[in-house]
Amino acid sequence: MDSFLNNKRPPVFCPGCTHERITKAVDAALVKLEIPADKTVIVSDIGCSGLFDTFFNVHALHGLHGRALTYAAGIKLANPELNVIVTMGDGGLGIGGAHVLAACRKNLDLTLIILNNFNFGMTGGQYSVTTPSAAVVGSEFLNQAEIPIDICNVAKSAGATWIRRCSGHDSSLPDILCEAVKHKGFSIVETLGLCTGRYTKRNQLTPKVIDEMIEHLPAYLGLVEQNQRSEYGEQYRKLAGEKKKFSELMQVEKMFDLKDIKRQEIVILGSAGMRIVTAGDMVCYAAISAGLNASMKNDYNITVLRGQSVSELIISPEKIGYAGIESPTVVIALSDEGVQRRSKMFGKLTSSTLLLKEKSVAIPETHADVVEVDLKEHQIKRQDWALASLGFIAGRGQGITMEMLDFALKSRFKPALYEQAVEILNKLSSI
Repeated sequence: MDSFLNNKRPPVFCPGCTHERITKAVDAALVKLEIPADKTVIVSDIGCSGLFDTFFNVHALHGLHGRALTYAAGIKLANPELNVIVTMGDGGLGIGGAHVLAACRKNLDLTLIILNNFNFGMTGGQYSVTTPSAAVVGSEFLNQAEIPIDICNVAKSAGATWIRRCSGHDSSLPDILCEAVKHKGFSIVETLGLCTGRYTKRNQLTPKVIDEMIEHLPAYLGLVEQNQRSEYGEQYRKLAGEKKKFSELMQVEKMFDLKDIKRQEIVILGSAGMRIVTAGDMVCYAAISAGLNASMKNDYNITVLRGQSVSELIISPEKIGYAGIESPTVVIALSDEGVQRRSKMFGKLTSSTLLLKEKSVAIPETHADVVEVDLKEHQIKRQDWALASLGFIAGRGQGITMEMLDFALKSRFKPALYEQAVEILNKLSSI
C-alpha cells in the first residue's frame, strides 16, 4: 500500500498548521512499517488532533477528551497483535494527565503522539499545560501564573521506556515514528508545532524558533535506559500463566423449601463497626440457600470507623429488576446515625412494616409495628447487634429461617466464630 490516507476525508487543518505535516508523517511511517491496515488502530480524543481517526483507512476510535489512552490500553490488552497509535494534543494531555502517567508506569506497547501547539486551538486559543508563561493567549493572564509542563521529563520520571521530542517540521519525523512504533513498550513522541489559526497570530513562533526551543530543552532521543523493563502485556500474561491456584466461586445449592414465601425488603440501619454489611451478607446467603433471589445495597461512611452504615436487602422468589427499597417489610434501627440517614423513610412506613428498634435509638414518628428491645440488657455487644437482629427476623418468619441462617454462618465463619454467632442469633429469635 502506497498510502493509508482516506481520500474521502482529507485533512482540514488551518493553512500552515503543523498537524497536517504530522498527518503525512504518520502516513509515511505506516507505509514504511508495512503493517496491514486491519492490524492498525488509531485512537484519538477531542481537539484538532482528534480529527486524526478520520484521516486514515485503518481501525479507529474517537473518544472523550484526555481519555484516548484508556481506550487504547483496553484495545491492546484485548488484542495484543494490533498496532495501536494514540494522537493527543496538549489540551488532552492536561485533561488526561493521570492516564499518561499510568501508561508510562505500565509500559504497555502503545505509541503516543503528542501534538503540542501550546494552546487549545479549537476552542479559542486558551492556555494549556504546555503554554509558555510569557505567551499571549485567549485566557488573559492565567498562563502567567503557572509554569508549563515538560511532558518528556514527566514521562521519564513516571517510567516511560521510549521518549522523543522533536519538531513537527522535522524531515525525519516518519523515521522517528517508525522507531517509536517498533519499540516494545510505551513510546512517546512529543511534536512541537504551529497553531496558525490561534497561537501564532499573537506569538512569534516559527519552525526555526521551535528548533531553538528544542535545543534549550533536555534532549530525548528514544530509549530511556534507566526505565527499560518487560512490556506490560507480556509480563501480565506471563504472571497470569504462572498462577496455578485461583479462588473458587462458592456454589450455593438449594437446600431449603419455603412455602408461600413473599418478597421481603429489609433495611438495617446502624453505625460503623456494627458489622451491618456482614449481617446483610448473611441474609443474602441464607436466601440463596432456599433458592431465592437476593440483592444487597450498602451505604457506609468513607471513614470506615465512624458514621452511618446501612444495608438494604431484597429477597424474593421472583427476579429482582431494581435493587432499591420501595416498601420495606422489615426495618432494623440500631443507631441514631443510620436512622438519620434514612429519616424520611419512617413517615411512609405502614403497620405492615415490622420495625425492631434498639431501646437507646430515637426514631421519627411512624405507623410501623414497632418492637423495642434493650440489646444491652440481653448482654449483646454493640458490634453484634446487627447479627443478633437476624435472629429476630428469622424468629418472626420474615423470609428466612434459623436453619437458613445456620447454613450462611457455616459458609462464612470459621468454627469458633460460628459457635459464637449461633449463640448471638438465639438471643433474639424468640422475641
